[in-house]
Amino acid sequence: MPKIAKAAPVQTVITTFEMTPGTCQDLLEALTEAYADFISKQPGFVAAGLHVNDAQTRIANYSQWQRREDFLAMLRTPEMRERNRRINEMCKSFEPVMYEVAETFDGN
Repeated sequence: MPKIAKAAPVQTVITTFEMTPGTCQDLLEALTEAYADFISKQPGFVAAGLHVNDAQTRIANYSQWQRREDFLAMLRTPEMRERNRRINEMCKSFEPVMYEVAETFDGN
């Protein structure tokens, strides 16, 4: 499970996928399979979560990596390049962006 903390020694990547409601479940299944079978087993992987909006037109993916180089190395593997080609066919667009946690808040 991702842990969000301002001083966490991880690289945060948030990827948004835009699709139609008709392809949302297919894309969610492809992303779930990619994480279960490949991404979560890559060096430097820490945790991830997938979020679907109510209209099923967007999926947001929050992932954490030990280092940005670990995330980039995973993207460059032949397997992930092939998976990303198939994922791209199911959505209008997707964009991974690296972030640093600027601040956190909780309800306690």
